Amino acid sequence: MSDALIIARIDSGRASPSNLNLGSRPFNVAASGRSTEDNALEQSPAQIEFRNVTKRYGQVTAVQDVSLTVRRGEFLTILGPSGSGKTTALMLLAGFVAPTEGDILIAGNSVAAVPSYRRDQGIVFQSYALFPHLTVRRNLEFPLEMRGVNAGDRLKRVDRILERVHLKDFGGRMPSQLSGGQQQRVALARALIADPPFLLLDEPLGALDRNLREQMQIEMKTLHKEFGITTICVTHDQEEALTLSDRIVVMRAGRIEQTDRPEALYDRPASRFVANFLGEANILENLDCDVESNAPQPPGTVPMIRPERICVAAPGAPTRSDERQRQSVTGIVEDMIYAGPLRKYHVRVGSSVLVAREHAASGQQIFRQGDTVQLDWLQSDVRFVEA
Repeated sequence: MSDALIIARIDSGRASPSNLNLGSRPFNVAASGRSTEDNALEQSPAQIEFRNVTKRYGQVTAVQDVSLTVRRGEFLTILGPSGSGKTTALMLLAGFVAPTEGDILIAGNSVAAVPSYRRDQGIVFQSYALFPHLTVRRNLEFPLEMRGVNAGDRLKRVDRILERVHLKDFGGRMPSQLSGGQQQRVALARALIADPPFLLLDEPLGALDRNLREQMQIEMKTLHKEFGITTICVTHDQEEALTLSDRIVVMRAGRIEQTDRPEALYDRPASRFVANFLGEANILENLDCDVESNAPQPPGTVPMIRPERICVAAPGAPTRSDERQRQSVTGIVEDMIYAGPLRKYHVRVGSSVLVAREHAASGQQIFRQGDTVQLDWLQSDVRFVEA
């Protein structure tokens, strides 16, 4: 079944406007905003809960004993590699599959046995799932028409949302006449126009090129702030997750590996897997010297440092004012990768190869393959992660 047909089935099976209580929170793109402070978000009530959810397909366990709370107004991203269970988790929430064990609650009510077409939710697929035979305006009217919204109100809502997504002159076009970014905006507008209580995004920017993807990340973040809608996004793109999210859930082999705010997750990963999956990480367990840190090393962990925390200099470079707080090692450059604003060095230190990343600057010394360099970092930047 195509994504467009799934959308049609969801909308055609939804409850009546009175059951959905559409009038209790009127559509209004001008009535925007929510607090972005962490403490305010943490105090907001739980809207979605996974309680010990497991999903099996025969002998294969796609999701294993997942418990998760999503707060009202939160942008939560489920991040993980292929086969981690992230898409299955989203499909469970959307109602496309039912859990084998456990329960899923929305606003305190169990929905584990409720089919997708009985759930009031907005969904954006990677393929956008626009109806190819309908104009942009008719694509946007469709979910409102299925809810019994009268023609006059449909017209007003479509006009407002088209203006908000910068497509007010595109209502008469067919999807095939739009660029990828414009189609993405229409898909988001269609998901938002009926003011659903929460929004599900399945790899929403995966089909776009890098520059357009970055533009749409900003647009999606702005829309989320304006509408204040609870959003659950599935992606394998680490940068996208870090940019958009209030919290990130990292999954591995069907289980939740770690959940935290983007900054905390990147700076204090709990495990080697999280450290390596969310950005680059230097594991210092085979450095051929004792790793110095401000904190004692817990049992069962290994030391780690991020590449951008390492400074690269020529041997004998002037000492720093905080020299006593730093650790220094000497190595040989194996490779230098130029990436526009950044240079990335691969440096062999004993039996290990460390990666250092620095911003390119005018007059900065550049090291080449075979050069001897000095690497140093603050002891306070060393983190310990589960092995």
